[in-house]
Amino acid sequence: QVQLQESGPGLVKPSQTLSLTCTVSGGSITTNYYYWSWFRQPPGKGLEWMGAITSRGSTTYTPSLKSRTSISRDTSKNQFTLQLSSVTPEDTAVYYCARGLGSNWDDYDYRGQGTQVTVSS
Repeated sequence: QVQLQESGPGLVKPSQTLSLTCTVSGGSITTNYYYWSWFRQPPGKGLEWMGAITSRGSTTYTPSLKSRTSISRDTSKNQFTLQLSSVTPEDTAVYYCARGLGSNWDDYDYRGQGTQVTVSS
């Protein structure tokens, strides 16, 4: 059973960089071919796919966030990390990490429970 757990600060100040880590257990982030993705859901809005790092180490991002987003991994710890720069209150959301393919939430079979991030001074 693959399990994913998000971790990171729950409060970030405007203009700073949001950094979240997803720790994966029960399976390696380097085997087979999957997208290891980040999604977010702002209050009152739908889920948004932000981007992914694949099992092969390549990255892909949604165009609207590409200039501010970086996803990396630490294979020795079986973790992958999201960094979102120059945050504003509009980046307040529940952030999820997940394993699947593509950008559709329904195509992800393992998901973290989500972590609330609030952007506020």
